[in-house]
Amino acid sequence: QVPHSRCFLFDPAFSELELAALGELGLRLLPENEEGKHRVQDSPTLFYMVHCGKALYNNLLWRNWSLGALSNIVIIGNSFKGIEERLVSRILERDYSYIAKVLKGTEEVALPDHPRYTDTFNDTSIHWFPVHKLKELSAEVWEFLEEPTYHECDDLEIIRKEDGGNQRSPTAVQT
Repeated sequence: QVPHSRCFLFDPAFSELELAALGELGLRLLPENEEGKHRVQDSPTLFYMVHCGKALYNNLLWRNWSLGALSNIVIIGNSFKGIEERLVSRILERDYSYIAKVLKGTEEVALPDHPRYTDTFNDTSIHWFPVHKLKELSAEVWEFLEEPTYHECDDLEIIRKEDGGNQRSPTAVQT
């Protein structure tokens, strides 16, 4: 029910044929790799980010680091709880600080595993950021707004603008 003109897509792996087909469908293609740093407008926005790297989620959170913006975001993607469980806390806080900081302000519901494809989409959740939970975060959480750089990150799962390549990036739907 969302008009196609309000759907924005980007994936560095899109072929020319795919880009043409998506354009014919009336979907809006982001002109460049934003590295997940897509700023939401004043309306609810759904990001479909299944199997994306942690840096894309972290960048999205950084770009929208405010009560108003985060409370308008819903993410369908890799479980933040799963990310927290799999990473050593000092690595999570150093390399993916915005994910670490927003965990207590996040509501997350895991999607059920598909009985036939147990190794695919087995870590997918829906995430949203209720204002009342965001308000419970400490003032210090909101003060640090430095753009993530990933200089010390050993397993960076993102295709930088200058790199090109096949890393999936978010699909955004603004309603």
